[in-house]
Amino acid sequence: MGKIRVLIADDHAFVREGTRRILEQEPDIEVVGEAGDGGEAARLACELKPDVAIVDIAMPGVDGIEATRRIKSLCPEVAVLVLTAYDDDQFVFSLLEAGAAGYLLKNVRGSEIVNAVRAVYSGDSVLHPAVTKKVLKRLVGVLGTRGKRKPVEPLTDREMEVLKLVAKGLSNKEIAEELCLSIRTVQGHLANIFNKLQVNTRTEAAVYALREGWVTLNDVS
Repeated sequence: MGKIRVLIADDHAFVREGTRRILEQEPDIEVVGEAGDGGEAARLACELKPDVAIVDIAMPGVDGIEATRRIKSLCPEVAVLVLTAYDDDQFVFSLLEAGAAGYLLKNVRGSEIVNAVRAVYSGDSVLHPAVTKKVLKRLVGVLGTRGKRKPVEPLTDREMEVLKLVAKGLSNKEIAEELCLSIRTVQGHLANIFNKLQVNTRTEAAVYALREGWVTLNDVS
């Protein structure tokens, strides 16, 4: 398989350089371009066709929110991973609505950025714990008044373990490592969970677990 092709968009050159150094230490990742503003990020995303675009919010001219909208509109196959210092609600929800697959804060470790790139490339969503809590709290508030649906059948102990880790924001790979399972096995458990809970996404499953009291917002850390 080829390398994961990454575009880095940040108006600070030292941030781009630092992120590039972290990523290029990995044998399966290649940085194919850098952008200093959102307009350039959108243009290079369509020109270079990276697998993942790492985008900051605060950039001159076109900001990260509009850059994400443009990238997902013009090049929907590019996964956008937000890497920023801001976790304000207005930014979080605007970027997720724009199509960002991941949202990390700049206080994460280099290894977390690497894992996030691999995760969004594989189709997972990745949220910083502080962001996960905001998203789930809002969704619980929105969906909490809806009638509860009973599971088609009870979850097994293993499925409950997987669901609780999903609610805590772990990726399939992290869940597999935590429970000493293969990623394929985790995917199978998730399919069963979705079917039993009558949901379609990891977020919906997490909201279900919160509403049922299987996890609390304090567990999402």
